[in-house]
Amino acid sequence: MNIPTTRRAALLGAAGLLAMPGLLQAQGQLKLTLGHGAAPGNPRSLAAERMAALLKERSNGRIEMRVAGSAQLGDDAAMLTALRTGTLDLSVNSQGAASAVLPELAALGLPFLFADATAPYGVVDGAIGEELARRFEGVGLISLGFWDNGIRHTTNSKRPIAQPADLKGLKIRTPPDPMTIDIFQSLGAATQQINFGELYVALQQGVVDGQENPLANIQSSKLFEVNKYISLTGHKWECNPVLVSRIAWGRLKPEDRKLLQETAREAATYQRGLSQEIDRKLLAEFRANAALAVNQVDQAPFRAATASVAERWEAKPFGDFVKRLRAAAAA
Repeated sequence: MNIPTTRRAALLGAAGLLAMPGLLQAQGQLKLTLGHGAAPGNPRSLAAERMAALLKERSNGRIEMRVAGSAQLGDDAAMLTALRTGTLDLSVNSQGAASAVLPELAALGLPFLFADATAPYGVVDGAIGEELARRFEGVGLISLGFWDNGIRHTTNSKRPIAQPADLKGLKIRTPPDPMTIDIFQSLGAATQQINFGELYVALQQGVVDGQENPLANIQSSKLFEVNKYISLTGHKWECNPVLVSRIAWGRLKPEDRKLLQETAREAATYQRGLSQEIDRKLLAEFRANAALAVNQVDQAPFRAATASVAERWEAKPFGDFVKRLRAAAAA
């Protein structure tokens, strides 16, 4: 259920009250709020509900986690601010928004970094993920791991994208993520940043011609209704970092921290499995839909056109991290 913008401040205020020490552990009960921006039915939404159910079950009802999806508590950037100020407890956020506070996170989206859709899991569950968690703590956030926001593809209302030249002259919406902007500008597109919650209308009204997202997001937000051309560019992978306010984390008992970590890991396994299953199902559905035009691309020219992106990112202040990430992905 979408909640009007005028009510968001009140909801954030309510989330803040839940995080206050006097209420957080009142009468032995622990009440938490988790916000995310995904639509109902999206793997992120379903896994957040699963995590809430696991917390309640494993704590014998002592821990209740309210899940506020569909950007009810504001967009991902607003939720990150709320986490850092302690007015929101948890968020399953987006890689693009989170990279504004931790720029190296965007490097996970280097073009064509991973060999297949499941290859990123071993990287973010290993030393790279641990390093990112330490860096998140330095900006006031506790990482509970990385869910799957999918391999991303390109849609638009004008024409199939079969080669980079087909993107020239198109206005493509990207998240506020410097990596995605770099990729599409390297491919010759004009980029524009629009909040995901406003994307459907922007596409419908021609503010932008197209966008890029995993198939699950394209389906759950009905973007295919306003973009008939779905080109399977597979240009990058993105995560959904699961983040806790360091302020809220500091008020939790050790056993409650452990339970949060365990249930987040279990929910990650569930969410990743859903992502893979739904991706296969949606690809078949989209291909069978006579109103849509789905095309597979030859990735070689796209790889060549975006090769300079990795070089530019290795030249950044955190270039050593980018090199370690690329080595881990290639291992």
